[in-house]
Amino acid sequence: MELPLPALQSAFDALYPTGEQWYWRADFVQSVPPAAIDAHIHYAAELPTIKSTMHLYPIDGAAGRLPSDATAWSYRHARWALVIVGVDLDPANAAVIRDWTIAYWQALHPYSLGGAYTNFLVDEGEDRVRASYGANYQRLAGIKATYDPGNLFHINQNIKPAVQGATAK
Repeated sequence: MELPLPALQSAFDALYPTGEQWYWRADFVQSVPPAAIDAHIHYAAELPTIKSTMHLYPIDGAAGRLPSDATAWSYRHARWALVIVGVDLDPANAAVIRDWTIAYWQALHPYSLGGAYTNFLVDEGEDRVRASYGANYQRLAGIKATYDPGNLFHINQNIKPAVQGATAK
């Protein structure tokens, strides 16, 4: 069945209305070993709200047909994109959903490839952004130095412009 993109993009609007509190963490993973499954079971049992969740999105097909340096995304060898999200309508529960999400992610991160889809990163800092672009970060920083040397576009998951004279790979 064909579905127009706006319809797909709004498919969950009724389930997740504007105003809810959200806190995300994510990673790319190659496999889900038994210890990771145990962690999933543990944190599922501690689900802080009915809307909090974890998704494993498969990465396969065309995504793996390009070399890791063909685009900004370097994790083409990943098998899964792991996303953990705490969600609640009540702002008073923001710390509860954040703490659960972080603890869950910390339990699983040792089994990850180190980086994540950058749209799922929140307040994790520059090292996490660098890890999410992997070996491509320096090349992207060089491009940023050319087209945005003053770092005007610095909101969200910022790639800092390379220092003049630094070699971009």
